[in-house]
Amino acid sequence: MTDSIALIRTLVALPGPPGEEKAVREWLAERLRGLGYTSEVDAKGNLLTRLPAPPGVIDPPTVVVTAHLDEIALMVTRIEEGGKIRVAPMGGLFTWKWGEGPVELLTRDGIVQGILSYGSIHTNNEASVAEFARKNPLDWEKTYVFTGLDNKQLRQVGVRPGVRVVLDRKRRQVTEFGEYVASYFLDDRADLAVWLLALEAIQESGWDRTANLLFAATTSEEVGGEGAQYLLRTQPAEICVALEIGPKTPDADFPIDSQPTIWVRDGYAAMEPIDGDLLTDCAADLGMEPHWQYLSRGGSDASCSASRGFTARPVTLGIPTENSHGYEIMHRDAPAELVRLLIAYLRRVAGAEV
Repeated sequence: MTDSIALIRTLVALPGPPGEEKAVREWLAERLRGLGYTSEVDAKGNLLTRLPAPPGVIDPPTVVVTAHLDEIALMVTRIEEGGKIRVAPMGGLFTWKWGEGPVELLTRDGIVQGILSYGSIHTNNEASVAEFARKNPLDWEKTYVFTGLDNKQLRQVGVRPGVRVVLDRKRRQVTEFGEYVASYFLDDRADLAVWLLALEAIQESGWDRTANLLFAATTSEEVGGEGAQYLLRTQPAEICVALEIGPKTPDADFPIDSQPTIWVRDGYAAMEPIDGDLLTDCAADLGMEPHWQYLSRGGSDASCSASRGFTARPVTLGIPTENSHGYEIMHRDAPAELVRLLIAYLRRVAGAEV
């Protein structure tokens, strides 16, 4: 099996803000071709790979497996006099998660370099961001991007409201230490690696399926599961399995180890008892001790879609992580273990021969 950390390192390096995931999508499509799969892109930008049931199978249940292409990012909201660029988050991103540092503005004409900025702390002036932050939570309205260009120059290079702003490639570094791996955007690049490794395992195993499987790398998950909802509205599926991170929280305080997390409920929907039972049996067969996770906030492709009635059975499987929507930390063996659990679950619901 391909090394998961190498895959993650490559995927993290590719920018993919919501709605503008082309670089990630094209790289994945090329990898799928190398594995012998065909893929297609729908109108929303989801990358789809189909594994149809054999001919003659009557009314097979349809299972969709998703991992999302996009990452949390910023969007230009306005440009003030002097070229000061104001931004707003795309997804749940706090200002302190990125801090001051280099960013890239993705215009149709190319990349414009910028620095995420807050101004000087050496003042007590009420107009300063530093003075505001001493007394109040710091929000994105107080943040700006410095490019060194004036308003006219910014227009000339294609910077306008709506342009996406992503973390600079120099900050997209994967850190390895002991049993752990850390990086920005493990959500959801680590799970895209799992998604790809699962397809690799299916290709190598030659298993027989009695159900349609659709693997979907989805767009715009961080802004409300838009890609998955479009897909499941236009191509209904009984079961949606979303591959995610499993963020450690006071609600679910578990070790950052290799064992997968299983979301029993999040802010949008609950997993059906039948799938909890199936996953319990899968874990027992594999000798796993998964972390059953209740999330009081957040959602996945599966749960967002279930809340709108676009799928009957939402299942979210995750990689345990310290931190979320920032510099996330995981166990290096977690992707491989998640692949094992996913394949075992798919064998049960898709009727594959073991």
